[in-house]
Amino acid sequence: MCMESLTRLFCQVKLLLAVILLQFGYAGLSIIVKFALNQGMNHYVLVAYRMSIATAVIAPFAIVLERKSRPKMTSSIIVKAMLLGLFDPVLDQNLFYLGMKYTDTSFTSAMCNILPAFAFFMAWVFRLEMVNIRSLHSQAKILGTIVAVGGALFMTLIKGPTLNLLWTEGRNPHDQSASDAQKQDLMKGALIIIASCFFWSCFIILQALTLKSYPAKLSLTTLICISGMVEGTIVALAFEKGNAAAWSIHWDYKLLASVYGGILSGVAYYTMGVITERRGPVFYTAFNPLCTVIVAILGSIIFAEEMNLGRVIGAVVIVIGLYLVLWGKRKEDQPTPVSHCDTEAPNEQKMAILTESMGTLNHVGINIT
Repeated sequence: MCMESLTRLFCQVKLLLAVILLQFGYAGLSIIVKFALNQGMNHYVLVAYRMSIATAVIAPFAIVLERKSRPKMTSSIIVKAMLLGLFDPVLDQNLFYLGMKYTDTSFTSAMCNILPAFAFFMAWVFRLEMVNIRSLHSQAKILGTIVAVGGALFMTLIKGPTLNLLWTEGRNPHDQSASDAQKQDLMKGALIIIASCFFWSCFIILQALTLKSYPAKLSLTTLICISGMVEGTIVALAFEKGNAAAWSIHWDYKLLASVYGGILSGVAYYTMGVITERRGPVFYTAFNPLCTVIVAILGSIIFAEEMNLGRVIGAVVIVIGLYLVLWGKRKEDQPTPVSHCDTEAPNEQKMAILTESMGTLNHVGINIT
């Protein structure tokens, strides 16, 4: 195996680890935010605080590391950054947290697995993902996306018998306060979460398109966080006008959710940019089902949420769909068989042919200087 192949493999492993670690980070955030919402934190205020901290975290890196490589700022980039800040920090996150209020963490995370379907369709429309129906690799990606979404729906709609786990035996769910009134709004919560996934997909696609003309990822991340901070604060002030108590946080889960979410947002936006630029938006969103599995396990341990057979089967189906998508992407992205290690032989053959041709021309009396 030549050095180029090793380098390519190392880069692929880094991207794989990065996207997996992001899913663990999102799973942890879902649990922390649920605690904060249960303590009465306003989700509009949470988004404003979260983006303020994200700006403070990521801006110094952008100023220092990209001071010489930052492209010229244009009005088009500013407008795109404002749209990106509107799509994810404001619309996506607020709708996601609002939907979480009507459901539990496992249900919310499971519903988010329609994200790969949205991203796949939009990436195909904007020519960020090539689809050839006759290609086995494209068929695998399409089938894998459908299977993953089907697994998420199975988790959502099919309960089955409750599994008696050691850590939930004899415990009452922490979300018992989310009484029957909220359970009756399960459909409302599902529709809100679907809208959230749509705007999240819009963010991922627009980010990938913006990076083509503005490849400074740290600077773009900073612009997104600043836009989200300003727009999120305006929305929070509009919905919580005259309610100063909503902005009050102490050393509790409200503060933890703001700080943890802010740091994760800054890191996630940058990492998403790197992953979507190199492997495409579908590769990134294909790992979203992993977050569902993690949240389902953590939710049963921390909140004593019921774990039933339907959710376990759905999780297995999701993993199968994820494998199909990754297999299709891997086969589709494989380079041509000719590698850097084999380029010397063709060059030597060309030189030999050229020398022989020059000798022939000299032999017939044509002088080559």
